[in-house]
Parts: sequence; structure tokens; C-alpha cells
Amino acid sequence: MEGGTGPLLLGVRHHGPGSARAVRAALSAAQPAVVLIEGPPEADALVPLAADEDMRPPVALLAHAVDEPGRSAFWPLAEFSPEWVAIRWALEHGVPARFIDLPATHTLAWKSEEDGSDGRASDTDTDAGSDTGANAEVDVRVDPLAVLAHTGGYDDPERWWEDVVEHRGAGSGDVFAPFEVLEEAMGALREAYGTGGHDRDPVREAYMRLQVRGAQREFGDAAVAVVCGAWHVPALRQRVAVAADRALLKGLPKVKVDVTWVPWTHRRLARASGYGAGIDSPGWYGHLFGARDRPVERWMTKVAGLLRDEDRIVSSAHVIEAVRLAETLAAMRGRPLPGLTETTDAVRAVMCEGSDVPLALVHDRLVVGDVLGEVPESAPAVPLQRDLTRIQRRLRLKPEALERELELDLRKETDAARSRLLHRLRLLGVGWGERAASRGSTGTFRETWRLRWEPELAVRVAEAGVWGTTVLSAATARAEADAVGAGSLADVTALAERCLLAELSEALPVVMRVLADRAALDADVGHLAQALPALVRSLRYGDVRGTDTRALAEVAEGLAERVFVGLPPACAALDTDGAEEMRRHVDAVHGAVGLLSETATPARERAPAPGRSPDDTEAAAASAGAVTEGAAAETVARPSELGEPGESGAVSGGGSGAAPASRVVDVAGSEQYSDLRRRWHVVLRVLAGRDSVAGVVRGRAVRLLLDDGELAQDEAAVLMGLVLSPGTAPGDAAAWIEGFVGGGSGGGMLLVHDTRLLGLVDAWLTGVPAEAFTDVLPLLRRTFSAYEPGVRRTLGELVRRGPGERGNTVIGAAALPGFAPELDTRRADAVLAVVRLLLGPADAGDGGVDDSNLVGVGT
Repeated sequence: MEGGTGPLLLGVRHHGPGSARAVRAALSAAQPAVVLIEGPPEADALVPLAADEDMRPPVALLAHAVDEPGRSAFWPLAEFSPEWVAIRWALEHGVPARFIDLPATHTLAWKSEEDGSDGRASDTDTDAGSDTGANAEVDVRVDPLAVLAHTGGYDDPERWWEDVVEHRGAGSGDVFAPFEVLEEAMGALREAYGTGGHDRDPVREAYMRLQVRGAQREFGDAAVAVVCGAWHVPALRQRVAVAADRALLKGLPKVKVDVTWVPWTHRRLARASGYGAGIDSPGWYGHLFGARDRPVERWMTKVAGLLRDEDRIVSSAHVIEAVRLAETLAAMRGRPLPGLTETTDAVRAVMCEGSDVPLALVHDRLVVGDVLGEVPESAPAVPLQRDLTRIQRRLRLKPEALERELELDLRKETDAARSRLLHRLRLLGVGWGERAASRGSTGTFRETWRLRWEPELAVRVAEAGVWGTTVLSAATARAEADAVGAGSLADVTALAERCLLAELSEALPVVMRVLADRAALDADVGHLAQALPALVRSLRYGDVRGTDTRALAEVAEGLAERVFVGLPPACAALDTDGAEEMRRHVDAVHGAVGLLSETATPARERAPAPGRSPDDTEAAAASAGAVTEGAAAETVARPSELGEPGESGAVSGGGSGAAPASRVVDVAGSEQYSDLRRRWHVVLRVLAGRDSVAGVVRGRAVRLLLDDGELAQDEAAVLMGLVLSPGTAPGDAAAWIEGFVGGGSGGGMLLVHDTRLLGLVDAWLTGVPAEAFTDVLPLLRRTFSAYEPGVRRTLGELVRRGPGERGNTVIGAAALPGFAPELDTRRADAVLAVVRLLLGPADAGDGGVDDSNLVGVGT
């Protein structure tokens, strides 16, 4: 190797810190005139960017087809990757660095032919760290490290590599000796296994040999250094005719490609991510490479810092004892230095007190790690990526590998812009953020997102670049195309909702036109019922985001009318699964009609008064609604006949009271939507009274009418009595009960807090004949087992104590306190003083209530 008989071949393990240190020492000793590195030659022009001060590994070379950006491949490089060390050494010493692997123009075209028309690739396909080379799929492939480890008496290839390479180092001896030994070992493996199942390797190695010969002619035999996977070294050393190599490369498919640098993460370097050349512990390897001395002590210090940040008690004494234990374990196991196994065992025993729960945190945050690399702005990028980077910087949304939660208040300009960006990216298929449930508020002006940047999102951005050069234009074009190509009406309504969230005003007219056309042609009530909720939800976003939703409201009203007409016939003659699906449709339409009533008042009419914040307005509205429902509960209108709608309208929502129709108009601000809700109640009455309708749907219709105050208690009792009469099959009766108080609809809490309904169900259940009880029991168990344990326990206690009169809804004195139908004024008076104290000092002349006269105080 030193005698000038050929190029300096440095066989390495990709992402191995020991190999990286050895490469740096060998290059410093040999001082070659050119460094050839395994990687795509199209990236030669990007090599100087590795010296940019803004370039921070881990990073990756990304190659993608120009006409099909989704067809792509990565070549990841970490700070401890030998290839990265070779690039940095060449730049620091003014030596040319070139990539010599098979060009990506062939690799991506080859991959497309193997996989079919999709042509997608990932970091597991072609990369600088993969010993699978171009990665043709085969049944069996040889793992060189596993074979060598087994030969050396190890059952773990990682432990073998640590003992032989990482813990030994080059020392003060021959810096080329490790590469000579590794070449000899790989030569023996190649003789035994040939290509080892890597069928594309002969083509790659033929191209590499041609590039090495060209460099030798340009710089001389001894002036060329080659850094590549150790598996390829025997093939590069082999003397093969130039004609034979060129013959292997003849006729390879081609595709036009672009190459750039993109950020990478330690997590994506891990083998668990599916990366073909992945390692188990990128964070640990990065620590070994960066720690110049006392690596175990420094590692234990990092672990202690992490555990302290998680409020665990870890002192310096724990660190000292953990280091001692790791060194003792290494000595007992015959290892030169403590490895990851010894340090992990020591951390578990000393710092985690034998628990694997905090140890899992150490593995996730440190052993693997969430380090995200950075690339300079001067790196090539598609216009869409540049616009995204500009917006991220303006909105102070920095991509991070570690998942974090972001709370947005859409009343603030910056938060609203962040929301628009995240929704537009989701439309483009760039899943940087995922919606999460908001805590502390259910208002539409709040959003919660979970953000996490993954390296492959760079491919998604490049792929989305075909739609436009900016995020706004690309999202608009993508939404219009999705609307035209949508497969169902529900897809179009969901797209309309997403357009409103993303504020794509230019795309919305196209989406609305498609929506109106689809709604007019679709006669399937199930499809219409699926589409209505998303459409109505979209109306609410206009209030917060200032979007004109009048056209959307017209389509929603027409859709609701068609559902009202078609729903009763669609609910007849259904099997069990179809009935359950239709019940869900009824629930969805009921909620949509309620929201449609709530959103009827224009946003300008509901704007907060001058000097009053939106929070104050929302609180006042909530209070007004509570008062309305409370008043309605005392004056429930009871229609005289089941088949006719009540004379009073219903308050929108799921409350258990009703208010006069005039009050509905006052709250909703629109007689039109009050009529819509009354017509929906008529539909529910039809469903509740038809014997041909499935039992679960009839029961659900009765429950909704009862909740809205449109059905009197005695009418519900009559319907239940008819359904649960001896002439009704037990299965149908149980299905009706499931629809009426099914666990998925909050029926458990309803029975807990409304003993009238509990009395109805209890009276029927106790009257079921013994011979039919066995048939009914499985269906009832399915209904009541869905309740939470606490709800079931409370119901059992209520039934044990028993109502005062069985068979009706009058609860006697034996019932639990607080569950009587009438108001208990004595118990209510007892909490008034506490409520006043919580609300603040009372004004003078408010009735003279003494706030200090609290129950139990001073007695």
C-alpha cells in the first residue's frame, strides 16, 4: 500500500467513528493528491459546501429525478462518517475530493425499473452507508460484520466492532495496518460468498475501477486515495480489463437528476428506522468520536444531566459509582474498555435503580439522539423549498428533529400565519405538523399542533414543487387538482374544509363548483350524510379567519334538505352493520344541523362590542346559553301527538331543554335555520315511529328528540313501552336500547344524572321474561360494557338503592341526594356563599349576603 504499487484503498465501515479516526490518520500520513469517495459523482460540485461554516452534520446528499421528484435516494453522512472526514480533510488540505460510485442518473432509473412505475426510493435504497450498494432485492444477503463477529466468537457484531476497532484505535504503530487487515478479511469473505447477494455490486465496482484508473492517469498511482466500504476493496484491488468493466456499464437506463445537501438526523441513521447501513447507537458513536479523552466519564455526565432535567435525583456520587461499575463489568467480561453494553448496565443499576423506564429515555435521547443537521442557504434547492425556508424564518418556526407541541391563538396575526402555513403544507403532502386536541379551550380560535421535521420531508417539498414555486401557489394548484379528481362527495367537502383552514381563497371557488356539482348528482344518503358535517364545520372557520362562507352555507342547506328527504327510506330494511353505520350518520347530521343553527348569524353581527375582548363575548354567550337552557328545562313544550312536531322550537346543541321558537330565532339570528332544525325534528319523529326502521336508529332518534326537548318524558315512556313489549323480539328491543343509551353516545352519564331514564330502562329490564333474558343479555352487555368503570359503578349503586316507584320515572326519597327531579333549594343555598367568594366581592346593596358566612366555618 505504501510502496507505490497502486492506489491507497481505505476500506471502512460506514458511520464508524473508529474508521473515521483511522481514515484521518491514514490520509495525514499518505498525503494523497486526490481523494476518491464512495458516492454519486453528480455531487462533486457540492463538495466545497462541506467547508461552509453553516454546514453542520448529520447531513445527506439527496438525488431526485427532475421529472419525478418522488423518485429519490439519500447518501447520509454524520460527523463520525469516514466519508465526511475524508471530504473535510481534502478541503482543509486543498486536495480534490471526488465521488466515484455509480451515478445517480443510473441508480434512480434502475430502481424505477425494478419497482415499477412508482419509482420511489428512500435512504434504505441507495446510500453511501449501505453495504447493499444499489440494493436490488434478493432473498439472502451476507452481513460481513456478522460473519466476522461469529468467526471471532462474538454473538453481537456491534460488540465485536467496538472491541476490535473502536476501543483499539490506530495507536502509535502503522496507521495503514487496520485497513490491510480489514482488506484481507473482506477478501476471504468475497472468495467464500461472491457478491454476497448484492447483485448490483459488480456494476458499481466496475464504475469505481474506471474512475480510479482515470485518477491514476491524472495524478499518478501512489497519489490516489480511495475511501469506500470495506466490502468493495477486494473488487477494486482486482485487475479487470477496461473493456470488461465498460461492457457491464453499457446500456444502463438513465434519468435526469438533481442533487443537493439536506439536513439529516441521528434518528434516521439508526438501524431501527429501516436504514440499510444504519447503526444501533448513532448518539453513542457521535460521543465516542467527539470525546478526545475519558469517554465513559463524559457519557455518564451526559446521562446524569438528562435524568436531572427529568426531575430524577442523580448526584455526582451516582456518576462516580456508575463509571466504576462500567469499568468493573468491562474487566469481568474481558473487554479493553467499557462499551455501550457496560455503560447501559451501569446506568440501569445505579442511576435508574433497576428500572427500564428512565433507561428508555436515555436510549431515545442520548444513545440514538435527536440531532438535526443544517445546510447553508447557498446549497441548491427547488424554489418551493426556498420560499418555505423564508416563511419559516419570518414566522420563527425552526425545523427540529425533536417533537414539540405548538399552541396557536388564531386571533394573533403571527399564530394565524403559522396555522395557514401548516395547513397548506399538509395539503401539499408535507406532514411537518399533525393536529392535536387543544387543552383548556374548545374554541375555534385555538389550534394545537405537534411538529417534528423528518429528513424525508425534503423529498416531499421537492415533489410538491411541481405545483408551484411558492407555498401559496403550490397549495392552490394542488387543491384545485384534488377537487377535480376527488373520488367522493365526502372527499370534496373535506377538501373545502382544508381550503378554508389554509385560507386558499383562489382555490375555494373551484372546490365549491365541484362540490355543488357532486352534491346535485349524488343520490346516496350515506354519502350526503358523510359530507354534511365537514361542510358545516367549515362554516365556523369563516368567523375566526374572516373567510366569506356564504356560498358554502347555501350548499350546506341544500345538502341538509336532501338528507332530510332521503334518510327515512334509507333507514329501512338494514342489517346489523348497516343499521349501526346509519346510526352514526344520524348522529353526524344531528350535530351538523345544530352547528348550522349556531353559525347562522353573520360574523359581523357576533363581533365583540368595542372595548370587549373575544373571550368576554364567548363567556357571555356561554352564560346566556346556560340561562336559556335552564329556563327551558322548567317549561318543556310537550306536543300532543307523536307524529307532529312540537309547537316550540329547540335550542341548538345537545341540551335537555327546549325554548320557544322566538327564542331560537333570537339566539340563532335566522328564522331560516330555525325552520331547518324544526324540519330535522320532524325527520327524527318519522324515524322514531316507523317499525321498518332498524331498532338502533329508532332508539337513537328518540334519544335525540328527548335531548332537544322535542319529546316529552311520557312520550318517550310510551315509545319505550311499545318497543319493549312482549310482542317485540328481544334482539330488536336490545338494539333499541343500544340506540337510546348506547355507550358510544354518552348514555352512561345520561343515566347517572337523569334517573327518569334509568327508571325506564330498569323497569323494562326487570320485566324481561326469564326465557328471553338469556337472548337479551349479550346485546345489553355490549351496550353497557362500553361505559367507563366509574359510570358502571355509579349505576350499580343507584340501582341497588332503587327508585321510589318502579315502572315510572318518579324517584322517591330513597334515591341518592342530588338525583331528584325537583330542585333541592336547601342544598343549593349551601353553596351560594362559596360561589360568591369565587366570583369576587359583592357590590353594596346586593341583598346583604355575608360572604364570610360559609358552611362549616366558625361552627
